[in-house]
Amino acid sequence: MKILNVLFSFKTTLILLAILAIGAGVATFIENDFGTSTARVLVYNNIWYETALVLTTVNLAGIIYKFKMWKNTPRFLFHSAFVVILIGAGVTRYVGYEGVMQIKEGSTENRMISLEPYLQVTIKEDGKTYFKEYQMEFATLMKSINEFSHTITYNDKNVVVDYKNYMLATKGTAKMGMLTVDVTANGETKEIKLPGRRSQKGMQRDLQFGDTTVSLEYGSKILYLPFAIKLNDFQLDRYPGSMSPSSYASEVTVIQEDNTSYDYRIFMNRTLHQGNFLFFQSSYFPDETGTVLSVNNDPGKWPTYFGYFLLTLGLVLNFFDKKSRFAKLTKFVASKNIASLTVACLLAFATTSSNAAQTDEEFKVKAQQTVEYLKTFKESSDVTAKKFARLVTQSSSGRMKPISSLNREIVTKLSGKTSLLGMNSDQIVLGMLSRPEIWRDLKIIKIKTPKLKKFIGVDESRKYIAFSEVFKDGAYLLSKESEKASLTKPNERGTYEKDIIKVDERLNIMYAVFNASLFNIYPKVVLKDDKEHNNKWYTPMEAIDGFEGKNKTAVEQMTRGLINTIIQNNWEEANNYISLLTTYQEKVGAEVTLSKAEIDNEIMFNELDIFPKVMIAYLILGFFILIAAFIVVFNPKIKPRKTTFVFFVILSAIFAVHTFGMGFRWIISGHAPWSDTYETLLYISWSAIFAGVMFFRRHLLALSSAVIVAGIFMFVAHLTGIDPQITNLVPVLKSYWLTIHVSILTASYGFFALGAVLGYMTLIMFIFRKNKPHVDDTIKHVNAINEIALIVGLAAITIGNFLGGIWANESWGRYWGWDPKETWAYVSIVMYAIVIHLRFIKGLATPFVFAVASLLSFSTILMTYFGVNFYLAGMHSYATGDPVPIPTWVYYVLGLIFVTIAFAYKNRDLKPQISQEENMKTNS
Repeated sequence: MKILNVLFSFKTTLILLAILAIGAGVATFIENDFGTSTARVLVYNNIWYETALVLTTVNLAGIIYKFKMWKNTPRFLFHSAFVVILIGAGVTRYVGYEGVMQIKEGSTENRMISLEPYLQVTIKEDGKTYFKEYQMEFATLMKSINEFSHTITYNDKNVVVDYKNYMLATKGTAKMGMLTVDVTANGETKEIKLPGRRSQKGMQRDLQFGDTTVSLEYGSKILYLPFAIKLNDFQLDRYPGSMSPSSYASEVTVIQEDNTSYDYRIFMNRTLHQGNFLFFQSSYFPDETGTVLSVNNDPGKWPTYFGYFLLTLGLVLNFFDKKSRFAKLTKFVASKNIASLTVACLLAFATTSSNAAQTDEEFKVKAQQTVEYLKTFKESSDVTAKKFARLVTQSSSGRMKPISSLNREIVTKLSGKTSLLGMNSDQIVLGMLSRPEIWRDLKIIKIKTPKLKKFIGVDESRKYIAFSEVFKDGAYLLSKESEKASLTKPNERGTYEKDIIKVDERLNIMYAVFNASLFNIYPKVVLKDDKEHNNKWYTPMEAIDGFEGKNKTAVEQMTRGLINTIIQNNWEEANNYISLLTTYQEKVGAEVTLSKAEIDNEIMFNELDIFPKVMIAYLILGFFILIAAFIVVFNPKIKPRKTTFVFFVILSAIFAVHTFGMGFRWIISGHAPWSDTYETLLYISWSAIFAGVMFFRRHLLALSSAVIVAGIFMFVAHLTGIDPQITNLVPVLKSYWLTIHVSILTASYGFFALGAVLGYMTLIMFIFRKNKPHVDDTIKHVNAINEIALIVGLAAITIGNFLGGIWANESWGRYWGWDPKETWAYVSIVMYAIVIHLRFIKGLATPFVFAVASLLSFSTILMTYFGVNFYLAGMHSYATGDPVPIPTWVYYVLGLIFVTIAFAYKNRDLKPQISQEENMKTNS
């Protein structure tokens, strides 16, 4: 009974969670330095880690029973969901398996190689064959764990295979394991080296012992499917003017056991389901004659999905449960004068840094002729550029939009800005179209990684390169590198590969601008009975080559006339050609072209650039609320009603502009403005302000909290590389799951950041709390708000992470692969779960402990968002291969944090806002 009390205690829960979090976090560094197999052997697949997972499941089930959680539906749902998810994960781990299938075009295949590696031993003697296999992986760290000795009996004899060594050799970008074993047979021992590793077929090696032949192989084994797949056609699409692939798909026929068949098209985010098997488009043969499919057989999928559903439902219902911890905290906060909390909240907002504005120094050109051209073009092209921007173009997805929008997309994609060299995007694109020989030498293409800069041969301090700098003697320098990067599996791409792909895309875009192949501006005159026409618009070259008769002549005259008059600086005549082209569009493309009002609206929307300005307004307002909050904190007699009202009025005005922008975007796009990541973040910001101005307008803290949340999300939307355009410039396959996943996870980061700063401000107040009772009250209030923020953040990151798992499983065939990014998200979930449950441990249920924990736990979020991106290799990382030195200021900040904790420690004796007894009654 005593053992059960220990096993089913909260102390045991926190210890087990800490073991899981620390183990997974350490494993990411092991994987980065010693390989994936080493991390799997030492941590993820090791018996000690799996035991911790099993004990956690048992512990959680016991606590659910001990506290009779079934009496509270939300609490029972999200706690029991973790048990279901862990059981589903166990089924996946021990019953499911994965593989890789390679099919040559025109061939039929029913074989695949396993993802897991096997040591396969074949013995031949007297015409008989004996076979034995052992699934095993090896570590390159702590190699003693690799040791094994396998005895295989045949014909009353034995063959003994003993481990000797394992090492991982790297040659270029390829890695190959080398297993060395001793084989003993017929009283003789021989050493043999076996090359091979996970997800790769090994090489068979033979040893002769008299009349006995022993063949050994280490690597993936062949698995047979109960059906076959024929590859009818492999399709590879490339970016315009490039050899780099943009997408690829496999047209296959599935031949079932009863000889019935059906056709299917496999591509990214569209998987083939056949029985319990899922097939995913993974890669292709280097010579493009075949496809590579990832295969997954996972009977644990539906139990895991059911667990995800229970988890999401329980966490959402918990916010509406009047008996939950969240409800009691919000009731406690609402019953007090909480204006003083603003100082803590807004520090999170005020300390947000922004990127320094870049100058145009790198865009200066050496040739005086180019300088003069740019000066003349800048001064003379404004009117023509505006008329050019009003022309209508058809996007690859069929959306009709003014060229103004396309121009902004192009320039933003190339440089990350909307204007360069003192010219707007319309002038820049018009210049690129008319004088490509000049613009190809201007440094406007964004580049990041030092390794790629070095490969191209430019200075590592440069942030931009010119189109011409990636060509040498007529050869494209990135041709082979971009091909390699594209063929590399997503989870194996580092910074170098990712930057190559991005720079290659920018170069393709610029090349496409030079050739006008992005500008579908010419509708075609067709017969009324032409059903295949579908109102398609064409680029200038397509129209010149494909149109006939008068249409062809008109198109050629308008195109060449416009370009030539611009080159000759004959702007009045250029305007006339644009007017002719406008008239042509209005008459020939009348069915789909935009009205003048629609063109005006979208151009106005582009020029207003509402959302970045709203973001700045929120930041400024937050600064002033911060000042007011300081005054309130140190002067508790002040009643800031008038100040709150003034802030409310200002915030309402900004909110009105924000709302106008959302509505304006809705009108232009034709759909609700929350269909992609950028729009979702804007909508979350809008929702936060809506709650503030509609429901909490009398409370300074509530208004400030709304500003904080809105500011954080708008900051993320505009400074993390999220595409703000209504449609993408280059079409890529998207997943709706990914949009939700990223948005919810990003939301949680904002709440955790708020909690960290609230924790730090609590510690500051601990330092000065002696003989100041009102400070004690403020600490309790801040602590309550902090806990509310962490509860919301934990719910968001948990739901977001598991929704991401569903997306990954439906797109790539696995919902969890211990990628460093997802692993650190898991670590963050576990760590914040520990923080939230510290209140159940006597001696730890204090505001001081909670403040320290909420502050230090934010390091897991920083590691998830920044650390993984810059220091660990993985599918979600952005700068692997070029580790960025840790800035000196980081060490000062860490020092300041620990000094603050040390000074606050002496005044730590403050009871919590809700008693320990009350905590035990609300164990969620």
